[in-house]
Amino acid sequence: MADATIAEPDWLTERRRKGAALIESLPLPDRKVKGWEFTDLDRLDLDGYEPAPAEATITDLEQAIPDHGGPLVMNLAEAVAEHAELLGDRLGSLVPAEDPFVARNEAAWSDGVLVYVPANVTVEQPIRVELDLDGPGSSVNWRTLIVLEEGARAEVWEHYGSKSDETDALLNTVVEIAVGPAAKLHYVASQDLSEKAWLFSSQRAQVERDASLDWAALGFGGGNGKVRMTTNLAGPGSEARVTGGYASGNGQHLDYDTLQEHAAENTFSDLAFRGVLADHSTAVWRGMIKVDEGAQQTDAFQECRNMLLSTDAHADAIPGLEILADDVRCTHAAAIAQVDENQLFYLTSRGLDRDQARSLVIEGFLQSLVERLGQGPVAEQIAERLEQRLEEIL
Repeated sequence: MADATIAEPDWLTERRRKGAALIESLPLPDRKVKGWEFTDLDRLDLDGYEPAPAEATITDLEQAIPDHGGPLVMNLAEAVAEHAELLGDRLGSLVPAEDPFVARNEAAWSDGVLVYVPANVTVEQPIRVELDLDGPGSSVNWRTLIVLEEGARAEVWEHYGSKSDETDALLNTVVEIAVGPAAKLHYVASQDLSEKAWLFSSQRAQVERDASLDWAALGFGGGNGKVRMTTNLAGPGSEARVTGGYASGNGQHLDYDTLQEHAAENTFSDLAFRGVLADHSTAVWRGMIKVDEGAQQTDAFQECRNMLLSTDAHADAIPGLEILADDVRCTHAAAIAQVDENQLFYLTSRGLDRDQARSLVIEGFLQSLVERLGQGPVAEQIAERLEQRLEEIL
C-alpha cells in the first residue's frame, strides 16, 4: 500500500485508481498465454502474501554526488512529495499497466528509488541501491525511475536480496529508465533472493539520440517468476549493450524475456546472455529484435548460451527477429550444451583432477560475461559473487 503519511499529488492518486481497476480485468496468466508457456503460476497464491515496507539502502547523496546543483538520489515516495513537477510526466510513461503484475505495482507501490541527473552532469561514484526482503509471507511492490538528461553520465547498481535463505516472499518491481540525448548510463540489476522467493520485474529503457546504455541483469537467486527487459532505441545514433547472466541450482526456475526495439535509424544493440544450470533447475530466455519501419541502418545482435551441469537441468533459448526495414544487419545465436567431455579429457590429461577441470571449463564459458561487465568496484564485486555462486551450485 502507498504510504499514507506522505501526501500524494492528484495525478498519482488517479494512476493508482486506474491500476486497481485494471487488476480486476487482468487475471494471472496461465501457460496458454503467449510469453508464459514456460512459467507455471499455479502455485502462486497472491492472497498469501501481505504487503510490507521494503528494507532499502540508497547511496548517501551528499557523500556520493558532488554539488552540481541538482542530481537527486532518493526514496521515490519522498521524491513524489518533494518533486512532483519533475515526475508527473515521467513516472509510468515507459512501462504501461498492461499485465496484472504491472497493474498491481501501479496501484500499490510504496517504496522505490529516483535517480535524476541533470544535463551535462557526471556522477563519478557508482550509485548503489540495495533492497532486502525480510519477513516471510511478505510482498513488496518496488518502483525504480532513472532519468539522465542530455549529456549526463552515471552508473547505477540495484541489488535485490533476502535476509535469509528460507524467506518465502514476493517481489514485484517496475523499472523505468530514460537516457536523454548524448547521455551515458551503466545500469546493473542483480538479484540474490531466497530460492523460495517469487520475482516479477517489468523493465524498460528508452535511449535517445546519440545516447548509450550499458545494461547488465544478473540472476543468482529466486525460486520462480519472470523478468521482462525492453530496450527502446528511440533516437538516431543511439546504442545499447545488454548483458545477462544467471547461475541456478536445486529447483530454481528463471525466465527472461528481452526485446531490443530499434525505432530510429542508425542504431546499434548487442545482447548476450550466459547461463549455468545445475541440479534440476530450469531457465528460459526468449529474445526479440524488432526493427520498426524506417529504422534503416540498424545493427543488432543477440545470443543466449547455456551450460547444463546436470542431466536433470533444462534450458530453453528462443531468439526472434521482426524486421520492417530493408537496410539492416540483424543476427542471433543460441546454444545449450553439457560440459564438453573433450575439454575435460584434455585438461585431466594435463594433470588436473576432474573437478578442477570442470571448474576451469565453466569459468572459461563465463569469461566473456565477466569481460562485458567492464572494470571498477561494481564489476569486481559481481565477478566475486559469481564465483561464490558457482561454488554453491557445483
